[in-house]
Amino acid sequence: MTESEMKKPALGWRLPFSIRIEPRIDNPPKWFSPMLSVIAVVFALLIGALVIWLGGGDPWAAYSHIARYSFGSVGVLSDTMVKAIPLMLVGLACSIAFRMKLWNIGAEGQFFLGVFGASLVVLLPVLPEDAPQWLFIITMIISGMLFGALWGFIPGFLKARYNVNEIISTLMMNYIAIEWNNYFIYAVWSEGGFQMSRMFQRNAWLPRLSDLGTTMPFFRGLTTHMGLLFALIAAVVLWWILAKSQWGYEIRLIGDNPRAAEYAGISIKKNIIFVMLLSGALAGLAGMSEITGVVHRLQGAISPGYGFTGIIIAWLAKLNPLAVILASILFGALILAGREVQPSGIPTLIQGVIMVALIASDYFLRNRVTIVRRVEE
Repeated sequence: MTESEMKKPALGWRLPFSIRIEPRIDNPPKWFSPMLSVIAVVFALLIGALVIWLGGGDPWAAYSHIARYSFGSVGVLSDTMVKAIPLMLVGLACSIAFRMKLWNIGAEGQFFLGVFGASLVVLLPVLPEDAPQWLFIITMIISGMLFGALWGFIPGFLKARYNVNEIISTLMMNYIAIEWNNYFIYAVWSEGGFQMSRMFQRNAWLPRLSDLGTTMPFFRGLTTHMGLLFALIAAVVLWWILAKSQWGYEIRLIGDNPRAAEYAGISIKKNIIFVMLLSGALAGLAGMSEITGVVHRLQGAISPGYGFTGIIIAWLAKLNPLAVILASILFGALILAGREVQPSGIPTLIQGVIMVALIASDYFLRNRVTIVRRVEE
């Protein structure tokens, strides 16, 4: 061995490539962000499958069960859509706020105020008991959206006027809204001391597909109600606002670059209040559709966390109002059929993992990862 070879340090084993991470200079391709959402869902399903397997279950059988009892027939698909309707509306509520980087964590409370506003029309009562159904529906829509918008306005005003952190204010107002409803459930409107109000009369219910069953037998037993129409219209309108309108341009500019928006003469404070009003109104509409389309009485156990699940849906849809509809159907299926999966917390675990994976995926939107082949010296 020569002297030069003895001085040369011995190299240990190394990978034939290296990973380089660099900040992105340009925007990623349009397909990249949806692909990350799909990867997040697949990753969450794999984690759920691992937990089921560790618990002694069969992951394939569990997921087949969820698919069969969510999409296996027209009847169960209708039930899935019923669970998806409030998720669509609260997902839209979160999307419009998040697009302006306004972190509305209070959709759950705004949902409950929408429930209260719609119930008020029947239980106060605002309309006579024999008023026509169309008048009840219109009045309850207006009341539910107004109460939801009010619950969005308060933190919006505090943010615009005093720069109060909207995450804290909206989160705390969730608990106020729930206890506000509980006061009326347990005291003012309690039926015979039970923890619920009296049943709404039939002309205060949203129409269901099953109502058409007498003339169209195909619709017999289908529980999907008019709230689906509200959600679809809201998604299209919200997409148009964000993509085509001047106000949508202002919302997007404030979210992307608030300094440039302020330099352009756009009022950030005014937009904060208006966006929170709209966000609260959509969550209130979700509450109205659930109480009048499904529950038909004011009671406490009306939401399994729709407002918080809407946050995950908004991120999974990448704040696209039309994609919110599809993401909501997925989560509606998890809520409906996932109740029978063991261990019982699997659907919630999947939702949580999806959220963590989506947050982590933002790293790849901001940075470019490249694999470089090593060159032997």
